[in-house]
Amino acid sequence: MEDFIPLVAILSIFGTITAIAFGPSYLKFRERREMQETVRRAIDKGQDLPPEVIEAMTKDVTKNLPSRTRDIRRGIIWVATGVGIAAFSLINQASWGRGNWDHEEGVVVSGGLLGIAAIPITIGLAYLILSFFNKNKD
Repeated sequence: MEDFIPLVAILSIFGTITAIAFGPSYLKFRERREMQETVRRAIDKGQDLPPEVIEAMTKDVTKNLPSRTRDIRRGIIWVATGVGIAAFSLINQASWGRGNWDHEEGVVVSGGLLGIAAIPITIGLAYLILSFFNKNKD
């Protein structure tokens, strides 16, 4: 019995994480499937669909359309994340003595976190560029 306690603990932890990650999407999928089934039955019986039903079905589609302000917001968040990682890298290097703020040639800039910081900065710049080409405005 004592051999199963670690196994149950590990499975419950990862099961909980999986349920939190995939549970809402499964419930949304099931709700859409039931809505489509109801609409199919109504159409097969020759009933007219009220505008509220059509609006409810297309709400998710119009909500997820890219817009200029959403792209700008995402771009700023990604750039700020990259700048934060880069600042953390520079502060971390200086505080641990790997870099020298009083170095004759300036701050020695090197490290893996600066390379990692380039990824969110690039994604943010791409969102900002896309915002200029996006015709949809909120």
